[in-house]
Amino acid sequence: MLNFAVGPVMMNEEIRAIGSEEIPYFRTAEFSAVTFENEKLLKKCFKAPDDARVIFITGSGTASMEAAVMNTLSSKDKALIVDGGSFGHRFCEICGVHGIPYTAVVCEKGKTLTAAQLAPYENKGYTAFLVNLGETSTGVLYDIGLISDFCKRNGLFLIVDAISSFLCDDLDMKKYGVDLVITGSQKSLAVPPGISIICANKNALDRIEQSEVNTFYFNLKNYLKDGERGQTPFTPAVGILLQINARLKQIERDGGVDGELKRSKAFAEYFRKGIKDLPFKPFADKQSNAVTSLTLTDKPNAAYKVFETLKDEYGIFICPNGGELKETVFRVGHMGNLDFADYDKLISAFRELKTREII
Repeated sequence: MLNFAVGPVMMNEEIRAIGSEEIPYFRTAEFSAVTFENEKLLKKCFKAPDDARVIFITGSGTASMEAAVMNTLSSKDKALIVDGGSFGHRFCEICGVHGIPYTAVVCEKGKTLTAAQLAPYENKGYTAFLVNLGETSTGVLYDIGLISDFCKRNGLFLIVDAISSFLCDDLDMKKYGVDLVITGSQKSLAVPPGISIICANKNALDRIEQSEVNTFYFNLKNYLKDGERGQTPFTPAVGILLQINARLKQIERDGGVDGELKRSKAFAEYFRKGIKDLPFKPFADKQSNAVTSLTLTDKPNAAYKVFETLKDEYGIFICPNGGELKETVFRVGHMGNLDFADYDKLISAFRELKTREII
């Protein structure tokens, strides 16, 4: 099997081997040391301030999206949310559930956010800004520099979902003034799904400490307190945290964040160059290095059929879309344990589909 989905992704042999081992008891000094090391290495990956903290939640990326909103925002806030796809819209839904006033800055699917779209919200009393840096459902990468400048001018608390963009696209917490960032285990960390991660700077930590959140499992004050001893308040996905530790050490050995960014960019550019003569058109006007989203020019409603054919006949997974984009858009990921030869196989399969008039 070859997997070009955008999570879960292909894992290397060392990570898979850890997954086959017995799960150790975790309320120990040895496991706390692993947690502390994970926090240290992740802060380097996020380019976080020294006083930032990392929180590990056993749950999907959406769990950390909701936890972040619940613990840092309240009915006294006024949030701006970039809504350009299903994951941007998820932030809207979460804020709605928790009674947090918000305005959606709606982007046409496949289109990036512009300064003109933000202009009407200058100096209008907003207090927070929420964005999925890479909108996974469409492949769009939003301009973090543009967003950062807007938030700094307006004094906004900035929450960034970097679940797909982490280690693929530029994200520097200190440089861009990101207060809280979210990612997940099954993307560029390339381990199984099950752990989501929050990195919070001092501003976010103060908000968490002052919050009066009505929740048991998602009260981040408890995670921060237990994190001081390298633990979590509830049983974590122990094996995945051990795999994250091994993976972070691999990243450190292989050139750190910059090495990962170059690798993802190289894969994205290689694939996009290799399909230039095929009947595909980029769906996103500004593509993330994490994923290439495509439409078909000759058979515009065959996207899901392409996914099924590659899966069933070639043993290759690309990423289908859902909802209104199901038949028209598919995505190819650029993260995980892949190499250029794997992309050659995918491109060759696409060429066969063309001769078979499937695309």
